[in-house]
Amino acid sequence: MRYNFIAIEGTIGAGKTTLATRIAADYNAKLILEQFEDNAFLPKFYLDQEKYAFPLEMSFMASRFQQLKDQLGMQDLFRAFTISDYYIIKSLIFARKTLPADELALFTRFFNFITASLPKPDLLVYLYLEVDKLQFNIRQRGRSYEQQIKDEYLEKIQSGYFEYMKQQLDMRILVLDTNKLDFVHNPEDYRTILSVIDQDYSPGIHRFTF
Repeated sequence: MRYNFIAIEGTIGAGKTTLATRIAADYNAKLILEQFEDNAFLPKFYLDQEKYAFPLEMSFMASRFQQLKDQLGMQDLFRAFTISDYYIIKSLIFARKTLPADELALFTRFFNFITASLPKPDLLVYLYLEVDKLQFNIRQRGRSYEQQIKDEYLEKIQSGYFEYMKQQLDMRILVLDTNKLDFVHNPEDYRTILSVIDQDYSPGIHRFTF
């Protein structure tokens, strides 16, 4: 891969972890996986979003920042590059869709302060799936606290990503419409995604529909 730091992003159930893990294994990359299952607020949030949104987003931001700061600050001479299944910007994207204005203003101040020191990915890859396919993947992996996620919530988060990406003029962003691909079970689809990722992109949004 021509990039030193690749971040895979997408809405819940898009296949971020699967793709990042497979690329890391195939290309001897350092893998950073989000440690979301350690967050005690997550099951509570899905039951009562209004009550638990702020502590959830603050705790996620803190843990994501600490993990990325630690992992990206450690050079691994035995790995070809670094790939992660998230980037810190997802904290701001989710917060914009779940917090009221006063809490979002406070959250954004903290976000801007603590994330200024983090390196940006050389390439941000966004996996786009339609909501019905996201829901299918969510059901398949069987996490009990995710089974009540509503379509409206997924649509809201997806739109949040699109809004954010349109504002990033200095980042290389690759949006992959994977609705007709199965990179988990079909090796040819997986190789197709790899060939698209491993190209020389200029800053801006680059879209591929397969």
